[in-house]
This record gives sequence, structure tokens and C-alpha cells, in this order.
Amino acid sequence: MTSIGEIKELFQSATSENLPELMKLYESDERIGVKKIIESAQKRIVALEKEKQRIEGLRQYEEKYKEFDYICGIDEVGRGPFAGPVVAGAVILPKDCRILYINDSKQLSEKKREELYDVIMREAVACAVGYATPERIDEINILQATYEAMREAISKLDPGPDILLNDAVTIPGVAIRQVPIIKGDAKSISIGAASIIAKVTRDRLMKEYDTVFPEYGFAANKGYGSAAHIEALKKYGPTPIHRRSFIGNFVKI
Repeated sequence: MTSIGEIKELFQSATSENLPELMKLYESDERIGVKKIIESAQKRIVALEKEKQRIEGLRQYEEKYKEFDYICGIDEVGRGPFAGPVVAGAVILPKDCRILYINDSKQLSEKKREELYDVIMREAVACAVGYATPERIDEINILQATYEAMREAISKLDPGPDILLNDAVTIPGVAIRQVPIIKGDAKSISIGAASIIAKVTRDRLMKEYDTVFPEYGFAANKGYGSAAHIEALKKYGPTPIHRRSFIGNFVKI
């Protein structure tokens, strides 16, 4: 007789599509441990179906504008931090794209964002990021710098987009049709994908900065104004990647 441990390994290694067949194979097994394994598998199937339904809901805007060949999601990350750039992501997904677990990047764990980043980069029709440096943010203000980063990301796409689905904003200086969507990163699969690309890109960059300026904890705080970050600012002063226009309340500029 197959041991419960072996059966558990079988179920854990099985794809969700193969679970029903496995469940049928062991449904007559009266052992408590096996019954629990089957119950867990059933919950996994239910959760997968729920996620598929959620993704269909995330496609509402992509379906609404399906007459356009290249629908691009736009989002940014890093408007609030004291240090580092603002980063914009632009993603054109395939028409039938249903990548599971895409969501507003803030709702995902770092591990899940990293996993989805690889999937999105592999499956996207086109994907690009744009940056605005701390110096540029100080020069033209964070909102204008965000628009600039978004325009850069859009300009790098090949093929170029026919329509833009934006997270909340309308980007000035862009001739392409735009659809601003409030909380769009949680309502559109394209914007959600863009938010993940932008977030992972910026987080990786801030981890690199952490090796250059280890006193500020950039790997952990990503440049945001944590208590430890503010304390380091007061003790060591600003670095070249600090936004002078953001930190005047804590250090003399």
C-alpha cells in the first residue's frame, strides 16, 4: 500500500489540472491522513477557480477596448520616498492573457512579485520602464517627474500602444488615447502587470543602493521615510540619491 507520505508528495507535485484524477484514484482510501490530503486538494481547486474568476474580472477594461490591437497598462512606483527615482512601468499583454495572481503590486508578497515579474516579462507583447532621477524630481516636482517617467516608458515600447490604461492619471504630452482608471492597478490586468514591473524594478535598484549607502537601510525601506531612515538622515546627512525637496523638515539643505 502506498504510504500517506508518498501520497502527499504526489498531490503536492501535481498540477491543479491533474488533482481531480488523483482525488478519484484515492477517494476510496479510508485512512484519515489520505482523506485530509483530498480535502486539501479540493480547497486548492476551489481557490484556483476563484482566482480564475478574479482574473476574468481584471480583464473588464481589456474586453471593453478589445478593438484596439495593443492595449498598454501604465503605472508608477516611488512617488512618496525620500530617496531614489520614481519608476514607471508600461506593459502590453497578449489579447488572451490570463496570468493568474496579477494584482496591485502592493497586495502581493515580494516573492510573488518576483515570480510574476518573470512571467510577465516572458509573456508580454512589449514591456518597458521609465525613470525620473531624484535631481529631476527636485527640478520639476514629483508629479511632473512621474509624467516624464511614464512618457519615457511608453516611448520604449515596440510595438507602440494603440490605447493606454492608466492608474488614475492622464499623462500630458501623449497623443495616444488614454483611459484613467481610479485604483486601476487592482481593476485592470494590464495596469496590475505594469505595477509589478515598476515595483520589482525599483525595489531591485534600491537594494543595489543599499550596498553603496548601507547606513540608510534602503534594502528594507526602499527610500521611504521610516524612523530608522530619518534617524540616519539626521546622523549622516543626505546621499546623492536623496530628494532634497522631500527632506527639508529633517536636515538642512
